[in-house]
This record gives sequence, C-alpha cells and structure tokens, in this order.
Amino acid sequence: MNVHEYQAAEVLAAHGIPVNAGQVATTPDEAERIARDLGSGVVAIKAQVHTGGRGKAGGIKLARSPQEARDAAAAILGMDIRGHTVRKVLVVPGADIAQEFYLGVVLDRPNRRTLVMASGEGGVDIEEVARERPERIHRQLADPVLGLHAYQARQLGFALGLPADKVNGFAAIAQRLYATYAAEDASLAEINPLVLTGAGDWLALDAKMSFDDNALFRHPSIEALRDPDEENATELEARRGGISFVKLDGDIGCIVNGAGLAMATMDAVKLHGGEPANFLDVGGGASADQVARAFGLVTADPAVRAILINIFGGITRGDVVAQGIREALGRVNVAVPIVVRLSGTNAEEGRRLLAEAGLTAVDTMDEAAAQVVRSAVA
Repeated sequence: MNVHEYQAAEVLAAHGIPVNAGQVATTPDEAERIARDLGSGVVAIKAQVHTGGRGKAGGIKLARSPQEARDAAAAILGMDIRGHTVRKVLVVPGADIAQEFYLGVVLDRPNRRTLVMASGEGGVDIEEVARERPERIHRQLADPVLGLHAYQARQLGFALGLPADKVNGFAAIAQRLYATYAAEDASLAEINPLVLTGAGDWLALDAKMSFDDNALFRHPSIEALRDPDEENATELEARRGGISFVKLDGDIGCIVNGAGLAMATMDAVKLHGGEPANFLDVGGGASADQVARAFGLVTADPAVRAILINIFGGITRGDVVAQGIREALGRVNVAVPIVVRLSGTNAEEGRRLLAEAGLTAVDTMDEAAAQVVRSAVA
C-alpha cells in the first residue's frame, strides 16, 4: 500500500526524523491561506499523487507570496501526472538547502536482507543514478535481528564524504529510518532529498513509503491512510471480493487459482508472444461466484481481447470447477474468446463439461497459452 508524501512525513516524524512539515490544501484558496499562515516567505506547492516524476511534470512549484501560492495550486490541482489526477497539494516552507542526499531502506530479495542505501545524488530518481552512476550509491545490509548497526550508519555517512561533525547526525537519521521501516512493516522507506541546511541541520525534504499489505492487520493507523482515489477501481473491487488482482498493460485476461500458478501463467503468455492484461488469483476454490466476479473484473478492461482460465484441480475437483465456470458464464456476458486449461482431479470430466458448453478446454498450460495468444490476434 502506498501513501502520500505528507502522510509518509507524518510517519517519519512520529519516529523522530526531522521533516519539513506543511499542510494539505484541496483548493487554491486553502493553499493561499496556508502560505499566509506559514509566514515563511517562499513556500513550495507540491502535488500529492502516488507516482514519481512530479517535478518534471510541473507538479512542484515555488511561490514567493500567498497570491503566487494560490496561482500555483490552481495550476497543479486537476493536473494529470502519469495517469493520476492531482486532488490535493502540500504547502511547505521553503528550505535553505546546502547539500542534498538520498537515503532509502528496501528489501533486498536476492540477499534476503534489508538494504539501506545512501547517495550524494539527492533530489533525482535513484533509478537513474543506479543506471548511470552506480558507484555513487553506497549500501549496507542490515542484520535481520540486530538491525542497522551504528557503525554501518556511520560508514554510509563517511562514504558520502560528510564532514566528521555531520556524520553522527546522518547516522542517527539512517538508524531511525531503518527502525521506522521495520516497526511499520514497510516495503520501502525513502527520503529524497535528505538535505543539510545552511544552518547545518538535517531535514527530510521529501518522503516516500510503501507498506506490506499482508501486515496491515497489525497497523490500523497505517491502513487508515489509504486513499481510494489513488488506487485502481478494479483492484479495489477485487480486494473487497477477496480476489488478488493487479492491472497490467496487455490484452490477454488471466483467471487463475493460485498465486504461483498465476505468475507461471503470465510467463507462459509472454513466452508465446502475448501480453497479460492482469494478474488474477481467484483462490483455491474457484467457485461459481468467484469465477463470475473474476469475469467481471477482467472484462471491465476494454483492452482485453481473449481470456485464459488456468485451473489446477487439487483439493477442488475439476468437474466442480467446470460447472462453476459454466454457471458464471450464465451470469456474465463475455464477448471475447475463452481458452480453459484444466488439470488435476477429475480434469477429464471437467473438460468434457466445458466442451459441451462450447469452450476450448486443453490439458497443458503451454498449449492453452499458445491458443489464447492466437485467439487474441485473430
């Protein structure tokens, strides 16, 4: 789950990290009032959307008066940034920036450890730095039990070339960011830029956090930060129905029982030259209700030109699944070709039932992927 910048800053502040606190406005008038109340002269007006590239898109503007703040907010509100409509802006005081740095914490899956990264290339996309100047990114792997040691945090500070009297301050923020990441079950905690001000103080000027959906039951206060306006409507509907669904950019809808099988299904589609339109796991049962709901989710995407149903009957019998698919098709009008791969317990009987309903039913995933790709381009 992603949150807005201002929400991430609130989480960091609660863990003792100094942030550039501001207020959120949803109208130009509110932005003008906040700028006047801050009384700091220059303010920054920042679009609040769950995507990057705000600055390049014109979603961050400086204002030198309340009237300029109003004009900037009017220009930003309603703007489309990478498919996200700006509905609110953050108004923050201008900062006296002497140096900018990047500091982030993320899961390093290959090493099965938490990775803490720092760079002197703050204020730009870290992906760009990793691609073009990888030597500028300094890394430390945190201990899964003991966390990020103080000496590791200091090593990051020295690697950045910080003056000796600034290293401990940086190390303290690095350790607090790691502690925030761990305590809140985050999947990403990022400060970009982390700035050293002209007065010599550390300040988190921008913050980004993502949280593990599977751990949200432990963090109702984090769950409360969810912004439905920033999430895909179909994904929200799927979550309410207990279906794991992620919208993708292809034209082949996938309905699968089991997350691992769903991943393999998408790989098979790609292998045969197709592009999956979604990840969708109906769960182990694949009941008529769940399949009907899945059809509704997949067909809501106008880009879908064919549907691949991939079911492995383990605990659930293949004939029961086939009957569920037939019932679901009686409830939902599906106007694109459907290919079904059915394997496992009572799969032969299930395929017979599907064939009676006029559906293409095959035994192997490879064959099903090839057929659905051909159907999509026919």
